[in-house]
Amino acid sequence: MAVKRSFVLCGLLCGMLLFALMGCASGDDFEPRNPIVYGLTLQPSGFDPHVHASAELGIVLRQVYDTLVYRHPQTNEIVPGLATGWTISDDGLVYTFMLREGVTFHDGTPFNAQAVAANLDRIIAPETGSQRARFMLGPYSGHNVLDTYIIQITLSERFVPLLDSLSQVYLGMASPTAFNEYSPTRYQFHQVGTGPYRFIKFTPGDEIILRRNEAYTWGPEFYDLELENTVDQITYRFFTDAATRATAIENGEAHIMGEIPPAFALTLAGTDAELLPVEVPGLPLQFMMNTARPPTDDLLVRQALIHATNRPLIVDTVYRGFSPVAWGPLSRATLHYSRAVEGTYPYDVDIARASLEAAGFEYVSGVGFVQGEDDAEPLEIIVLVPPWGGLPDVAQLMQAQWREIGVNARLVQVSGLSALRERVESGDYHLVAFDSAGFDPYVMNSFYASDGANNFTNYQNPRLDAALITAVQELSPETRRVAYAEIQQFIMGQALILPIRDYINLNATVPTIDRLMFDSYGWFPLMHNVANVAD
Repeated sequence: MAVKRSFVLCGLLCGMLLFALMGCASGDDFEPRNPIVYGLTLQPSGFDPHVHASAELGIVLRQVYDTLVYRHPQTNEIVPGLATGWTISDDGLVYTFMLREGVTFHDGTPFNAQAVAANLDRIIAPETGSQRARFMLGPYSGHNVLDTYIIQITLSERFVPLLDSLSQVYLGMASPTAFNEYSPTRYQFHQVGTGPYRFIKFTPGDEIILRRNEAYTWGPEFYDLELENTVDQITYRFFTDAATRATAIENGEAHIMGEIPPAFALTLAGTDAELLPVEVPGLPLQFMMNTARPPTDDLLVRQALIHATNRPLIVDTVYRGFSPVAWGPLSRATLHYSRAVEGTYPYDVDIARASLEAAGFEYVSGVGFVQGEDDAEPLEIIVLVPPWGGLPDVAQLMQAQWREIGVNARLVQVSGLSALRERVESGDYHLVAFDSAGFDPYVMNSFYASDGANNFTNYQNPRLDAALITAVQELSPETRRVAYAEIQQFIMGQALILPIRDYINLNATVPTIDRLMFDSYGWFPLMHNVANVAD
């Protein structure tokens, strides 16, 4: 209740009536007519979309913040949001947005071009410390307010994914009144948007509460403003133990739950629960190979490791038929995915052994592959394994399969993203597991550009760098498609990654939940239309 008290206290101290009224509205006298509980799998380390980068925060805050544009969840086309229309200059450097009139933030602050400008200024400010939103703006160079409801965004270079970026919750529009009152650290407890739900309370480690914005009369075209039985309060609770998630759905402890483990999802098949598998576009679950450290600096070794991995067996065993095998650097749901990579490096232990021999390794019975003649050390591959997405089970199966051909894999468990990055920075690894969501293939750039922030392969190639830049700047969709097809084939030709499976976000609901849909990015539910219909 500390957050509720801080809302009221701020209202008294600052004389801000709207905030005081909001604090009163969050009191115990509110009786929701149609509440639900939404289960989250982990608590984000930070909860401000302009500052932090986790997917988990978007599950909640997609309901609080509107964006200038949206991707339509059925067609994946860019459609109006807080911007009713836009134009792009012939050189691709100036985007002019016509903004929706009559929109207000939850605190009563009017939404207009000045509010958009304030949001952009906040995102790019060094003191904000943006982990994701700033980079999603690409080569942003500034803004120009032309009228009360017209704003221009200017770029220093063409950046075709800009509209895709502006459709995501990380670039959601927040109330300048609210974020100017609070520091970035405190604002995450006092968030104010224009979306269909108001932010009421965030108690770390316990719950997050949202309540329906009864004043909401705008929204993208796929929001139906006339529906009945819509949810008026959402309480998000944390279910960090994967084994408890299916049980929570079965016993009614939660109405909606994300990331149900495949084995437990099978147990729900015989119940009234509904399973909702959602494809997640972007980088599939994969192991990125460190080309700066022997022996994975050798193309033949990298190819051998892929051939030695029975991916269909791993996917069937760990994911129980809920995920398809991945074949390249993009998942099937991603814009400009190329089917030309499918079937690349099939499971073949003979080819794997031959490749290792061609790379100069010798097979010694009872030892495996070794390099050198006197006191030769067995070939060992260090694999960094984070705890999410079934990766520990995947890595153990890979280890067993590689052992059969004479390769020893040393699995190194890393506790989370920070620990993973620390180990990557040390260079003490050969393979590292990673995935990343994103609908536009621009998501690849930070992983495969020579100077990319996430270049875990340490691969540097001017030809690939140029291709990635061209694909981002090319205005023609067909030219982009061709460029990204070539990039995907080049990456696999160099065996930079060992793809495992396309990521599936496996959700479950109780039978009374209706009209639940997810946005084009696979992680974020759109709760505006959702109904909870009692028997």
